[in-house]
Amino acid sequence: ELRHRASPWQRNLGYPLAMLGLLALTGISVLIVCFHVLELLLDDAAMPRGIQDASLGQVSFSIFGSFGAALQVVLIFYLMLSSVVGFYSSPLFTRLLPERQGTPLTKIIGNCVSLLVLSSALPVFSRTLGITRFDLLGDFGRFNWLGNFYIVFLYNMGFAGLTMLCLVKRVSWAVQAELIRAFGEDV
Repeated sequence: ELRHRASPWQRNLGYPLAMLGLLALTGISVLIVCFHVLELLLDDAAMPRGIQDASLGQVSFSIFGSFGAALQVVLIFYLMLSSVVGFYSSPLFTRLLPERQGTPLTKIIGNCVSLLVLSSALPVFSRTLGITRFDLLGDFGRFNWLGNFYIVFLYNMGFAGLTMLCLVKRVSWAVQAELIRAFGEDV
């Protein structure tokens, strides 16, 4: 219903640009994770451990300087939003979605707890995937399992593989549906 009420500019320019932006962010994050996997295989320094004696502002946390740091911030926000959307889209947690002016207190508390857990896991998540090396205020590099090569390697491979699988499935399904629609058959 919202798509039909959208202006032609939104339908013809806004939605495709938003889709291309999401595809680009997903592709960049998978590319960064793949490079991190290669770093893990070649160098032990790529393990997500704590930073020793790196003063903020004196050492760049990205090899691309300011542009790389801005890209890391954008990717972290993208991962945060996609985690929240994925969490509320899963069949187990769809009942936890708040309802406008009809959400009971227990559901509000459940949402607060869920968002707190997701936001607390985000620094470790982005650090383990190699998207950033920055520790924020918590020294998240001190977790013992972050020094285990096999766990970090499998985590990165799982993220890259599942993300690519979802991306290929969604994009190929959409292209397939458009081709069927273009040839005049019903989906």
